[in-house]
Amino acid sequence: MTEGPPGAAEVVDSVLGALADPTRRQLLDLLAARGEATATTLAERLPVSRQAVVKHLAVLDAAGLVSGGRVGREVRYAVRPAALNATARWMSALAADWDHRLANIKRIAEAAEGDADPARPD
Repeated sequence: MTEGPPGAAEVVDSVLGALADPTRRQLLDLLAARGEATATTLAERLPVSRQAVVKHLAVLDAAGLVSGGRVGREVRYAVRPAALNATARWMSALAADWDHRLANIKRIAEAAEGDADPARPD
C-alpha cells in the first residue's frame, strides 16, 4: 500500500478482506439501502441463517464497516463509511499512479514511433 497515516494499511487490509465475501457485500448493500437493520431482518433477505448473518456482521464490524447498537433487546446494525472511504481513497491513489505510468508509456511509445525513419518502408 502507498504511504498514508499510521494504521491505514491495516484498515485497507481489513476492509478488503471483509469485502472479499459476497454475502458480506450483500449485507452492506442491504444496510446501505435500509439505513439500519437487525440480524433477523437481514437474514430474511439472504439465503443464510441468522447465525451466519451475525458472524458476517462481526467480520464487517471488526473491519470498521458496520456498527451495532442495542435498542431494547435488539441489536441494530448500520453502515460506518469511514473505513470504506479510506479504502476508496487508497484505490483512487493507486489508480491515479497507474494512469500516470500508462501515460508515460504512451508518451515514450509515441516518441519512439515519431523518431522512426519515415523514408523506411514498413
